[in-house]
Amino acid sequence: MSIRLLFVAVLIALPTMPISAKSPVDSSQKLEEVSTEFGLCDGPSWDGNGSLFIPDVKGQKLYRYWPKQDKMQVVLPDAGRISATFYNHGKLYLSDNGNSSIAWLKGKEMNVIATNDPQAKPAQRPNDLVVDHHGGIYYTLTSTNQVMYISPSGEQSVAVADIKTPNGITMSPDEKTLYVSAYVPKEVYSHQVTQAGKTAPGKLFAIMDDGDAKGADGMCIDRAGNVYCAGATDIWIWSSTGELLDKITPPTRPINCAFGDSDMQSLYITCFGGLYRQRMSISGKSSQPVSSSGDLTIPLNQTRPSTIIPESLQSKYDVVYSKNGNRKLVADLFSSVKPQVNTPAVIVVHGGGWMKGDKTKFRALAIELAKRGYFTMAIEYRLGGEAQFPAAIHDCNAAVRYLRANADTLGIDPNRIGAVGGSAGGHLVGLMATGHDIQKLQGEGGHPNNSSKLQAAIVMAGPLEISTGNVAEQARINADKAYATQWIGSIENDWDQYQLADAHRHITSDDSPILFMVGEHDKPERNQPSREKLEASGVWTDVIIYKDGKHGCWNQLPWLNEMAKDMDLFFQEHLKKVD
Repeated sequence: MSIRLLFVAVLIALPTMPISAKSPVDSSQKLEEVSTEFGLCDGPSWDGNGSLFIPDVKGQKLYRYWPKQDKMQVVLPDAGRISATFYNHGKLYLSDNGNSSIAWLKGKEMNVIATNDPQAKPAQRPNDLVVDHHGGIYYTLTSTNQVMYISPSGEQSVAVADIKTPNGITMSPDEKTLYVSAYVPKEVYSHQVTQAGKTAPGKLFAIMDDGDAKGADGMCIDRAGNVYCAGATDIWIWSSTGELLDKITPPTRPINCAFGDSDMQSLYITCFGGLYRQRMSISGKSSQPVSSSGDLTIPLNQTRPSTIIPESLQSKYDVVYSKNGNRKLVADLFSSVKPQVNTPAVIVVHGGGWMKGDKTKFRALAIELAKRGYFTMAIEYRLGGEAQFPAAIHDCNAAVRYLRANADTLGIDPNRIGAVGGSAGGHLVGLMATGHDIQKLQGEGGHPNNSSKLQAAIVMAGPLEISTGNVAEQARINADKAYATQWIGSIENDWDQYQLADAHRHITSDDSPILFMVGEHDKPERNQPSREKLEASGVWTDVIIYKDGKHGCWNQLPWLNEMAKDMDLFFQEHLKKVD
């Protein structure tokens, strides 16, 4: 089968309507044709491992596409009428419309989770689906005007009892709101999720006023909570409050959409006959990693640490820790299943050049520290495509204040809060440690009466110098592509912001101890000036260099285990309980 192609093929103009200042569409990039080798492709899903699954309802095949390799493969040549896919917890979930069932894919076998009566009148054929962070499945039954829920244990119940021709479905990033599109009236409804599988009466969220053609179809959401829905001619994009932000017009009728690519910043649009891609400024929400051995569909990668959560730990996903207007910031919390009192807490800050990344990428580290007795909080923060500096550090400092304000409820000691971050996350942790007393770095993310000061900080291969050193050099000589330029702005025009972002510049004698960790092949000399300044200021500091380690070794074996051991020793010393 030939693929017509992919990312270098036909460039399709974006809609001519004015783009909102709040639009998440990357206006510098045009809509791209990926392939037109489909009959009618429907609900796609990114698997988190470099590929996109696409069901062809008309062709009755299931495809898998690898963008980096420019490769399309037929996974199931006799898939039947799969109308949607959704990847979560290491599994590909399938809405098997033809067989009236919900299933998941293991190898090339479709394993049925739940089945409806295929002979029922009206037909009980599932349309679209979404899987929550518990492993529960919501799916639409268009003909019966219902949304169903399958619990992780396999029990079915009605989640929404009466909505006219439900079709597309998605959930807000904190999973407190279920969005459902009504196909015939071309409306979108929001339902508060009162508990898993239970919803409050729906509220009209948006109306597609684009003529007489039917079609409120497949849906997805980005990490900022913006809602996407395929209409008769466009992909409609609304804010979480229902404000229309933009439309994307593919060359044929859109059917569904999903975020993908390694940075989750591409919106893949499935259409009659074609698959298209639009680059976005805001990324989609990443899928949950494998959290239990029962979720494994392939053997664990021996170079990657496990994300399976042991029975000794409990987890809470997508907990809102800060709000900026209508934007909610979420975090994943890990702690002992035993009741906790005055436990030391550690905030885990992911990397990604301030422009990409996700809280799930440091999941293994958060689990490993929790196993060693810490309450860990892996946070998301606003990336540069959504909001430039100082938004990210505002979010990080809000996380400290959240822990301090909720210490009794969480069972932690408000006087023993540390943080660890890697790469860009390392810089942010360094800035948390040295900029705790600078008001411009605090933001308005909640709990203003609580301090954001850390008691201990670990910087893994992150730069503290921003207005000087390599970051500033790259911002000058490679201004168009440098992450710092995209995140902060021009070093010539936004010099004051570079100085504000400079953790090295803010070092004073009342800063928390900072331990630096770095692989031997990852510029161990990077923060030597900062270590010298910390020592001169009387602040404890040290550096540990890991043999054979490269950038990102903290997310690989065997380094993660060794680094977690050293983190534990550091935190034991500097997060001591004060009587």
